[in-house]
Amino acid sequence: MSDYVLLTGSTGLLGRYLIRDLLLAGRRVAVLARPSRKETAEQRIEAIMQMWESELGRLLPRPICLEGDICSERLGLDERSLRWVADYCSTMLHSAASLTFHSDGTGEPYRSNVGGTKNMLGLCQATGIRDLHYVSTAYVCGLRDDLCRESELDVGQGFRNDYERTKLEAETLVRQADFLDQLTVYRPAVISGDSKTGYTNTYHGLYLYLRLMAILVPQQDLDEQGRRYTPIRLPMTGDERRNVVPIDWVSEVITHLLQTPQAHGKTFNLAPAKCLTPREIIDAGYKYFNSTGVQYVGDEAIDPTTYNRFEAEFLPSIGMYDNYKATDPTFDCSNLRKYAGHLPCPVIDEEILHQYIRFGEEDRWGKRRQRAAVVEWDVAGELQKLVSPTDPSEQLTNGHTPVALGLEVAGPGGGTWTLRLSGDRIVSLDKGLSANGAKLVRVTSVALAELLGRETTDVVAHFRNHLKNGSSDTSLSWDDLDQGSTSPSDIHATSAD
Repeated sequence: MSDYVLLTGSTGLLGRYLIRDLLLAGRRVAVLARPSRKETAEQRIEAIMQMWESELGRLLPRPICLEGDICSERLGLDERSLRWVADYCSTMLHSAASLTFHSDGTGEPYRSNVGGTKNMLGLCQATGIRDLHYVSTAYVCGLRDDLCRESELDVGQGFRNDYERTKLEAETLVRQADFLDQLTVYRPAVISGDSKTGYTNTYHGLYLYLRLMAILVPQQDLDEQGRRYTPIRLPMTGDERRNVVPIDWVSEVITHLLQTPQAHGKTFNLAPAKCLTPREIIDAGYKYFNSTGVQYVGDEAIDPTTYNRFEAEFLPSIGMYDNYKATDPTFDCSNLRKYAGHLPCPVIDEEILHQYIRFGEEDRWGKRRQRAAVVEWDVAGELQKLVSPTDPSEQLTNGHTPVALGLEVAGPGGGTWTLRLSGDRIVSLDKGLSANGAKLVRVTSVALAELLGRETTDVVAHFRNHLKNGSSDTSLSWDDLDQGSTSPSDIHATSAD
């Protein structure tokens, strides 16, 4: 079996960061994705990859994309995909989840969080995956105000909403899966945007408050001092603790722990060392917009009939978070400190909060049209044209034993394949890299496009020449394959192990 990680939730906020970080860490990754109304599953993943390439200024290898749905039995994979998972995937990283707080007409969040987890476990059992890394939430703790330990789960706690309840049920299910050899659980606190860029693709939680401020505050005229007065009473002290963690840190930590065998089989609370408070959020927003006017009234109930126009717009909009007005519990992070103590959580300060606002404004708070993937050359299609199948009897006659060759293509339309060469022919092309010790050729999609403009015989000879000259211990950093260095010479042979 090859050593692929199968990732669910790949188009979500956490999922897209995990794709990036796992690939940069050198892991082989397969992702489960659904098509949208306008894009195929592969197009959605390609758009994510091109987003990362644009931000990083470098080309990246591509994950294997499997079309499926966590809400379907065995994740909706067809028989061919099921066989592929059984042959190639050794690890499941389940990050897919519904963030719906209360049950709705679609059956969420139970449908995804409980049903999806059952389907994921069914797939693992059917395909022989015995190593599960499961993304839960710190809020399986429910309505607790004491120290919530990593070793605890169900202690008879109540819950604020169906989301918390379903995540506890789902974590219970994975802990009861006796066919697993190893279970590692990650419990992130409230996830916010990127601490460096402000990026997010979901405007819930912290971003909802910032978005409302960005909409309401500029509506008020400036006073003589150039400030805006926006009187709003908030039913809190302003000093309640909020466990908020940036998405880039969460992904970095999960990737590190997944890559650290000594950390496997444990549970990790991914919570900050320093909590955020509503007062810090409001103060940062008011400084950004040069405004004032918030009054914290503690637990005092505010009569809706006394709302001013700002309160009438603001308070009902944040009503879904009323059950989170109380201070957060404290999370025990002993395992986190032991195995990832060198990766401290960034403190979400005024500078980061301002970055969140700037990104939200640039993104029009989620309404900016997202850039679609641009693929000018169909790598898979062009490779398939070169395949000339042969039967075993012909191989015996001509004396050629097929030689396996791994091909990893970085850049737009890229991917990974295993080719089998017989003489001057490519006799088969399979998705993914096998674990049979075959040599690996790494190339950019632009360089491969130039190379495949030649005759098939020349292409195979070119590959064979690189394999002949390539040392089995040769390695290549993807830093060497940036957008400025794509030419036919950017082809390197190494070992597939």
